[in-house]
Amino acid sequence: MAKKATKLRITLVKSPIGYEKSQRATAESLGLRKLNATVEHNDTPQIRGMINKISHLLQVEEVKA
Repeated sequence: MAKKATKLRITLVKSPIGYEKSQRATAESLGLRKLNATVEHNDTPQIRGMINKISHLLQVEEVKA
């Protein structure tokens, strides 16, 4: 039986202005272009790494799909 994929709800709660260019690019590549924007992604190692890089700017919740 296949395991249900866990999703992550990611919200940008702090502006990336004033941080390194790579951190701003990471926020944008997650799909977070405006403050308080929320996106959902599958829980993968690549997404977890991006979240870890800019965790000080984000709020992350697990969503059972």
